[in-house]
Amino acid sequence: ADDLGYGDLGYMGAQDMRTPHIDRLAASGMTFTNFYANCPVCSPTRASLLSGRYPELVGVPGVIRTFPENNWGELSSDAVLLPSVLKQAGYHSAIIGKWHLGLEAPNTPNERGFDYFKGFLCDMIDDYYKHRRHGINYFRENEREIDPPGHATDLFTTWAIDYLNNRKLSKKPFFMYLAYNAPHTPIQPPNGWYQKVKTREKGITDKRAKLVALIEHLDHGIGDVVATLKKNGQIENTLIIFSSDNGGQVNVGGTNGNHRGGKQDMYEGGLKVPTCAVWPGKIKAGTRSNLVGITMDLYPTACAAAGAKVPDHVRGKSLLPTMLGQAQKLDRDLVFVRREGGLRYNGQDYHAFRRGDWKLVHNSPFEPYELYNLNTDPLEQNDLA
Repeated sequence: ADDLGYGDLGYMGAQDMRTPHIDRLAASGMTFTNFYANCPVCSPTRASLLSGRYPELVGVPGVIRTFPENNWGELSSDAVLLPSVLKQAGYHSAIIGKWHLGLEAPNTPNERGFDYFKGFLCDMIDDYYKHRRHGINYFRENEREIDPPGHATDLFTTWAIDYLNNRKLSKKPFFMYLAYNAPHTPIQPPNGWYQKVKTREKGITDKRAKLVALIEHLDHGIGDVVATLKKNGQIENTLIIFSSDNGGQVNVGGTNGNHRGGKQDMYEGGLKVPTCAVWPGKIKAGTRSNLVGITMDLYPTACAAAGAKVPDHVRGKSLLPTMLGQAQKLDRDLVFVRREGGLRYNGQDYHAFRRGDWKLVHNSPFEPYELYNLNTDPLEQNDLA
């Protein structure tokens, strides 16, 4: 999911939200209560997901944008992306939805290892129905420009289902990266979903109702995808991992539990994301883990499940032992970096650093460092610097 906050699902405590399909998915496997995105914004986290490395080590310390003068990353040519590694283990791979790691050659999904791509290249779309960014159409099926009608969430659901049905005809294993752009701005749910929330949740603000409806609509789509896996007999042999690229955007109604901050912040609200893993018969249903994980861990985790060799330079750690109920300890520091422009950042980095229970936060290039103990102060209220 895109910009889905830590507190914005039913199973994560949202009282005004109905997300039965994601809740059921989480209950069917293991939920991670201490899982971090690699960055509080989109592109760097996606770079980490697909490279298994810190984003600045693969050329993406900030957001890849439509215009060169405001672009803060370019995916390194030497980054070995997950589909390329899985291909060596016999996997067919697809990305459905948001790419956001390059607008042109050589950094398009097909050129970077995916066998199939149907979605959009850019950072966001300015309208869920019109599918343009700054007036430009970035929707593609592989290298071909397409202009389909419909709400983006519905399109990605349909395309994911089409891919699963197509793979049912093949004995070859598959990897599908389904990257919805919901609930990223603009907060534009189908009207029927919005009206349903407004009717059900007495006293809810229009702003919050729109976001709730957009997430509930997303949940419905995910339910359809999981139902297809079941109908096709694919689910028993499929590892499903659900996560978000960063925290929720607070000024459009997003919530991040009780955590401080949200999207763009190095506080917990910007970095901690709802995450769960399901693998019937392998991952015990209804389990929870407080192991500290991070997006780049999903790369070696997928490789371990698929029997693929992890490249030596990958910095993420496989979480498969934890998922399978085995004892696992990860004694490591975690570093979070974002570089950004504009008057707020002036092209400089800002950071967070976690070692054990200690977290150092530099939430702006122009503010002092702050220090928190997350064991005694998980909401980052008491600066010990």
